[in-house]
Amino acid sequence: MARNYWLLPTDVLTRAENTPKLVGDFIESLLDPETREITALDPVDILARVREGTYTAVKVTTAFCKRAPYAHQLNNNVLEFIFEAALEQAKELDQYLEQHNETAGPLHGLPVSMKNQFHVNSVNTSMGYVGWINKERPVESLLVKELKSLGAIPIAKTTCVQTLFFGETNNNILGYTKNPFNQALSTGGSSGGEGAFQALRGSGIGFGTDIGGSVIMPSAFAGLYSLKPSHGRISYKDVANSVPGQPVIPSVIGIMAISLPSLRLMFKSLQSTKPWLDDPEVINFSSRLETEPNSIALEGSDKVSFGLYENDGMVVPHPPIQRALRIVQKALDLKGYKFVTWDPPSHREAATMHSFFLRADGNADVFEQINLSGEPFIPEIQAQFGEKPKPPALLLDFYKQYLHLKECREKYQAYWNSTATKSSTGLPVDAVILPASPHAGVIPGKYYHYLYSNFPNVLDYTTMVIPVTNANKTIDIFDKDYKPLNDVDKKNWLAYDPEKYNGAPASFQLLGRRLDEEKLISLATIIVEALEEYKKQDGWENV
Repeated sequence: MARNYWLLPTDVLTRAENTPKLVGDFIESLLDPETREITALDPVDILARVREGTYTAVKVTTAFCKRAPYAHQLNNNVLEFIFEAALEQAKELDQYLEQHNETAGPLHGLPVSMKNQFHVNSVNTSMGYVGWINKERPVESLLVKELKSLGAIPIAKTTCVQTLFFGETNNNILGYTKNPFNQALSTGGSSGGEGAFQALRGSGIGFGTDIGGSVIMPSAFAGLYSLKPSHGRISYKDVANSVPGQPVIPSVIGIMAISLPSLRLMFKSLQSTKPWLDDPEVINFSSRLETEPNSIALEGSDKVSFGLYENDGMVVPHPPIQRALRIVQKALDLKGYKFVTWDPPSHREAATMHSFFLRADGNADVFEQINLSGEPFIPEIQAQFGEKPKPPALLLDFYKQYLHLKECREKYQAYWNSTATKSSTGLPVDAVILPASPHAGVIPGKYYHYLYSNFPNVLDYTTMVIPVTNANKTIDIFDKDYKPLNDVDKKNWLAYDPEKYNGAPASFQLLGRRLDEEKLISLATIIVEALEEYKKQDGWENV
């Protein structure tokens, strides 16, 4: 495949710079019919067509190897392409299918991508640091090995924010990554490159990492489905990270997908590899491997209830997010599901504890990586790091904060249990519906409140993102009479501009308890089906 095959003409790139929306018609118009047809399919359908012989793995991989560089040239979202190895792996998979008359695994022939924290053989891992470029990495991440064993084909490693400690995506290697739904907005961070890449259909399914919302935020801003599991479900073995020795609030790997069925298939497939055999930090949940994913959905509305958390009492979401929550509530209400108003212990302390543990080393790790090249901090994070590391936390203070964290987790669990007295089922609520962030995307430099995606990581709870609608400047008007709750709420509210946010995905977050991944996927099925049915009604958006 000649290099010129991948390059976009200068006039197309110029038009892209002046086009607000890159997803959908803009990128689709650049593709030949076959590439457009293949890459537009849901991953579940792609896999079915490879199994039945309609497509070969080489044909599918070739199609994504054309769309992927288009997505990058339009949006600045990939740090490493893996095309040669991908096409070679696809040929081997085709040979396997021909020789054995069966696929090599449930993901046979599916191109995948991942944030540039994952090590892939013979491919650079920079994690957004200049000093990591061309640095030897003698290992391959266990997740990558699992994906290959399942038949998935890695084709790209996507960009991330320098240090990973920010909710927008920028680094000194590629620069800033915008939101392909609306280029006036950010794609979020730190897995923002993967979010944008998935929105543009650069691969079938993607992976990011999350310790404070780094999968939650980009997925919500890109209109994707995502699963941020609890620690111990997806292996983090041999994955690069910031502050890798920090164990109290662990970073986790999240799945980012265009559909719930494809997300469900990916999670179940990864579990089938029994990662606990190779990674002692992964919990052995072999008993769940045969769990019926829709078992909860089959129980009916009299057996399921939801918590509803419209805002956290500190920052009220913008109008598009408020409307998205109303749409979800209306859709579920029409199906007979009941809600409990969620009034948990304040999340305010979560921000303090999160910052303490992630910076307990005084930012020594971050400065060590920065000093490898002498590169500057990107402007967005310069103020939070300063000119040099700070003194690390004292051990006794670390112990004290850890005990406080345990107490906060116990209080939250006790509150969740207490909702049985308010629930229509006589049991604690099954999951909580809440914002993923205060806004649909974010205007660069105006992300003031991270707690909606921060506190699930402090609790180590499972959470999913589900897209609902898009911001609409004629419906989601600015309320001039709104009375802010505090100074941060005021800054957030004044940052809302209906024109700038128009068209951005408006999503919500579904919160489950720790290690409740299978249950949460099943509950998400209920919600998605209810939304699909509700959206058949005229005027469904105007709630």
